[in-house]
Amino acid sequence: MSDPAPATAAVPVLTSGVVAFQGNPGSYGEIAALNAVAGMAETRGYPTFHEVARAVETGEAEYGVLPVENSLMGAIHQSIDLLSETDLHVVGEVVVRVSHCLMALPGVEISDIRRVASQQPALDQCTDLIRQHGWQPVAAHDTAGSAKNLAQSGERDLAAIASERAAQLYGLNILQRNIEDEPFNYTRFMILARHEPAPSDAPHKTSLVFAVRHTPGFLVETLNELRGLNLSRIESRPRRDRAWSYLMYVDIEGDARDPKVAQALAGVLRKASYAKIIGSYPSAQGTVN
Repeated sequence: MSDPAPATAAVPVLTSGVVAFQGNPGSYGEIAALNAVAGMAETRGYPTFHEVARAVETGEAEYGVLPVENSLMGAIHQSIDLLSETDLHVVGEVVVRVSHCLMALPGVEISDIRRVASQQPALDQCTDLIRQHGWQPVAAHDTAGSAKNLAQSGERDLAAIASERAAQLYGLNILQRNIEDEPFNYTRFMILARHEPAPSDAPHKTSLVFAVRHTPGFLVETLNELRGLNLSRIESRPRRDRAWSYLMYVDIEGDARDPKVAQALAGVLRKASYAKIIGSYPSAQGTVN
């Protein structure tokens, strides 16, 4: 399967201000943030997804990026849950090609390595190489953070798994590129803002979350309101305020201003016991590296 084309979708324009991301410089979140807006902007890392959302809510950042799904690992639930808990709007999306690199201190050879550090999902995506060499995996808070810590610690039996940008930022030597088990590895990030996106003729997605009453067949009836539309994602998540109750997250290919989509959304809003349109925004038409 060939890689998607480079990204061409419309993105917000920011002449100055901050785009927030989770992690350290060199993380895939920072790569998403660097490509989230057109124009001059400062990227700023935060320790958690909640702090990214909070920075946007308070105006400390104009935009924020949160990862919502990975093509190999599936949904990133902590980010998805945040979308229903805040008043922020999704104004765009960025799809990042995840290309993991094995890196170590200058002069270190692969034969010197005994341990390898990275965020747990990255370790899980590189199990073939780790098992081949019998290395001990060491879980870290994020990929770029493992590279930063390695550069600071000076440990010569330790390697890190992170992006090529992380190796450049922290002065590490790349021993091997593209070490992930499966090459079709992409992470989708949503761009968050306090305001709704400006009208655009670009292809759109519309994301919504809803809950229905515990009545036989009512979920099917509600989903039937979306018949005739292309649903690119549908997923249930437990509600955090009510036991054994669930929220449905749905991505629709189409603009909420389109009469057909608007009619379907109105039908869901009528039937649902809770519903929220997270955003109707330009969809990514390719990937960034």
